[in-house]
Amino acid sequence: MKGSERSGLLIALAGFALFTCGDAVTKSIAGAWSPLAVAALRFTLGALVTGVPLYFREGRSAFIPQNPWLQLARGLSLGTGTLGFFCAIFLMPLTVAVSITFVAPAIAALLSRPLLGERVRPLTWVSVIVAFTGVLIVLRPNVLALGWPAFLPLLTALGMSLLIISNRASAGQGSGLSMQFFVAAGAAVLLIVAALIGNASGIAMLHIGWPDWTVIARVIIVTGTGTIGHWMVYVGTTRAGASTIAPATYIQLLASTTLGWIFFDNRPDLVTLAGAAVIISAGLLMWWDARRRVNAALREAKALGG
Repeated sequence: MKGSERSGLLIALAGFALFTCGDAVTKSIAGAWSPLAVAALRFTLGALVTGVPLYFREGRSAFIPQNPWLQLARGLSLGTGTLGFFCAIFLMPLTVAVSITFVAPAIAALLSRPLLGERVRPLTWVSVIVAFTGVLIVLRPNVLALGWPAFLPLLTALGMSLLIISNRASAGQGSGLSMQFFVAAGAAVLLIVAALIGNASGIAMLHIGWPDWTVIARVIIVTGTGTIGHWMVYVGTTRAGASTIAPATYIQLLASTTLGWIFFDNRPDLVTLAGAAVIISAGLLMWWDARRRVNAALREAKALGG
């Protein structure tokens, strides 16, 4: 591995770990404020953090998307995923919530056929079956303990898979900064509406009220970890390449297990760890197949060029 690839991988690893640090801070707010309000404030701040520099760097025209409906779809996808995840980590161990969300690439692979017209390869079907087997293993004990809220991470996985697909469709439609703004702003709108509906529902956990200043401070920290984490993953990917960086995302599972154990006394049982291992193996299988096909295409192109 070259020096640039090594540094890129380390930067990306730190970025993924930073995401989980933000998740742990979010979990610490459980019981102090509505998870929907936390999510809404997080992405409202995220839209401001990206929108201000976007205005000064690219001007007003940068706020007019080439395809408004596609950018709206990206925001709604992220908002849906965040809604499910924030509620999940308020109710269940961090490791469980994070483990199930890793099924997102498998769902994206299935949805890519009807939404993008892409062919689903036989090995992809195998990976999908393996991934959902892992989900069933993780869910089995948690459904008994939590009931229907145990399925919230699947809502996250669905939202993130739709985000993956809409990101592919929107490639080249703006700068990286503008793409970050559009997705954060779209998510913020959905989450603000969801927070208001939750507050009106009368459900105690979703009551908004006026939060303590420490809650606001923690949401600001979550916004910072998310923004910096995305930047670090972007820098790491530009240095090492997407195929090298992709498996690094699983550092989040190790980080969530460690932080959940230390700060929340969430000790994952063997069933949860086994299910997580199955889900990760499915993701690695998809990554290996994609990398193998890319290398084969490069060899073929080189042979034709030579």
